[in-house]
Amino acid sequence: MKLSRRSLLASAAAAPLLPIAGSTLAGGHASVAPSSKARSFAVGDFVVTTLLAGSGVRDNPQGTFGMNVSAEEFAEVSEQSFISSESYVGSFTPVLVQTGSETILFDTGLPGDGVPSALAEVGLTPADITHVVLTHMHPDHIGGMTNDAGEVYTNAAYVTGRVEYDTWAGTDNRIGQAVAAKVTPFAEKMTFLEDGQDVRGGVTAMAAFGHTPGHMGYMISSGNDQLMITADMANHHVWSLANPDWEVRFDADKAAAAATRRSVLGMLAADRVPMVGYHMPFPAAGYVETRGNGFNWVPVTYQMTPA
Repeated sequence: MKLSRRSLLASAAAAPLLPIAGSTLAGGHASVAPSSKARSFAVGDFVVTTLLAGSGVRDNPQGTFGMNVSAEEFAEVSEQSFISSESYVGSFTPVLVQTGSETILFDTGLPGDGVPSALAEVGLTPADITHVVLTHMHPDHIGGMTNDAGEVYTNAAYVTGRVEYDTWAGTDNRIGQAVAAKVTPFAEKMTFLEDGQDVRGGVTAMAAFGHTPGHMGYMISSGNDQLMITADMANHHVWSLANPDWEVRFDADKAAAAATRRSVLGMLAADRVPMVGYHMPFPAAGYVETRGNGFNWVPVTYQMTPA
């Protein structure tokens, strides 16, 4: 059977159009229905699991990414990477690190059952979490700290960056109010880290300031293996990597955020260290390679698959 572009198009035209699986988000956007909410990777003796806490289609990507370039340049870069310049899929992906003695959750997602539901896929409940680490204080990272019944991670110790907490605690803006509701009630149970300090051996805080004043990444090291949890340092696999100098709406200090992207992505590319990004396409894990004046995202396939 000989296939041609014309025959493929004709077959597609004759086939019925099927709806996208999933519910509908506020604003009428269809949600994206993944096959799984959890994906595990081996990093030495550690198991790192990405947890899909939610995803959905968003319009007007240039209202968030590439705000300092022309619409023509944004559309050209998007087309070259086979993605639309009119909409994009946004995902929220907290990370679980199981060391053998600790079960560490990085970020808690938005309010709701997103993280607990993903944890259930790997046989865990919120009560199994020994540490909750907050990379920064944006609401989509701290919203799941509490629910209508109160504290969600009742057996956990809490960890976050000192600079980040001190920036927002006591402020009366939107983020400060979220911190007062979700984080401050647990301040007495919280450990505050500086750049280079450990959550535990093999889990090290790395300053990645710019997205927020005290935004932290975390390097996971076990044996000869490493993986970096980059959180919101880079929030799109094309618009944040191919052009790390493109401004992002939610970056508090846009110049510092761009400098951090160049520095960290350059390190990851040079050392061939994989990363997990909070808003990257699920399972949110991949490698970075240099390309031109920026970087290219290489998503994981079967690398780091646990035995």
